[in-house]
Amino acid sequence: MKNWLGLSSFCLVTLALAAVAWATRPLPAADRWPGEIAPECVGMDSGRLEQLDRIVREAIEQRQCPGAVVLVTRFGRVVWWRPYGLRTVGEQPEPMSRETVFDLASLTKVMATATSIMVLVDRGQITLGDRVVRFIPEFAQNGKESITVEQLLRHRSGLVADNPLGDYHDGPERALERIWSLKPVYEPGSKFLYSDVGYIVLGEIVRRVSGQPLDEFARVNIFEPLGMHETTFRPDRLIRARTAPTERRDGRWMRGQVHDPRADLLGGVAGHAGLFSTARNVETFARMILGRGQGHGVRVLSPAAIHAMTSPGSTSAGQARGLGWDMDTPFSSPRGDLFPVGGFGHTGFTGTSLWIDPGSQTVVILLTNRVHPEGKGNVTPLRRQIANIVAGSIVSRGEQQTHP
Repeated sequence: MKNWLGLSSFCLVTLALAAVAWATRPLPAADRWPGEIAPECVGMDSGRLEQLDRIVREAIEQRQCPGAVVLVTRFGRVVWWRPYGLRTVGEQPEPMSRETVFDLASLTKVMATATSIMVLVDRGQITLGDRVVRFIPEFAQNGKESITVEQLLRHRSGLVADNPLGDYHDGPERALERIWSLKPVYEPGSKFLYSDVGYIVLGEIVRRVSGQPLDEFARVNIFEPLGMHETTFRPDRLIRARTAPTERRDGRWMRGQVHDPRADLLGGVAGHAGLFSTARNVETFARMILGRGQGHGVRVLSPAAIHAMTSPGSTSAGQARGLGWDMDTPFSSPRGDLFPVGGFGHTGFTGTSLWIDPGSQTVVILLTNRVHPEGKGNVTPLRRQIANIVAGSIVSRGEQQTHP
């Protein structure tokens, strides 16, 4: 009892100091962040979490990424939110900051595209069993007539991973026409093959069903309601100034310009890539998912929709995918070795990742621009290490000290 009382007093003091810091930050009310709390307040070992500093700095020293932002929460409380290294290198290096904006790459698939589809499912405008041809009649070519929305979401549609980049050089309209004419590369529904093309199709379904392009629909129905004001396709000038650059294209750094070449040729808005955001906003989105569709005082999705998104459905052993979410596939490096099967997350080519473990109510976010400056970084091992340290730091349930 004495130790418990000591811990409770320590947590109360920590929370009080965090509240003071929050109240005095020079930020708009909607953007204030309550700050970190002691990990012990939510049943985590701060000494073990401190190992994050070492492994991230080692990755930077080994040139696996120029810098990173790591954000960890449990029960919706921030226990770790730190920037490391640089966001730009070269003659005018810039330090990484907690507020750095990143090209999220394929995190677009879950945060924008799959969630937008599920908003439409909630509204009864789409069903998961609907055939794509219901919304895109031109898609009914070369054996694709039976492909469903659910198969696209789970990467089981039979569509190729990527069609040739040359198919996009004549503009977005012609690029989509070439996708409509593609042939499946395997029997739809028979196996898992990660497909950017499938998510480009989903983005077009959102546009045709809602009457709004994907970026506008996601902004109005997901990001703005959640207060995610730093999450956007095609960032404006103010957000670009805080964006971590990726590689050079046409002789200049891509900074606020989507790194994925197909998304770029589609105008910067596509179902598979193009979204930019901060670690703070990604955590806001994750909190909505853990909140069974509710966050920031608003409901974005129904609990039933969240359950459907985060369930594997009919997938082969070792290839479990939710509706958008990765669960148990060769892409599951952000789960590490210690978080159990049952969580879900996603990665992005530029060096981003998100993992949510609902059993422990833990969120792990790693944002890097590992492709800067020469496209040679590799943060896959770092994702695993971070997940293992975070999972290993959970030493008790901690709910008693979590909620006021």
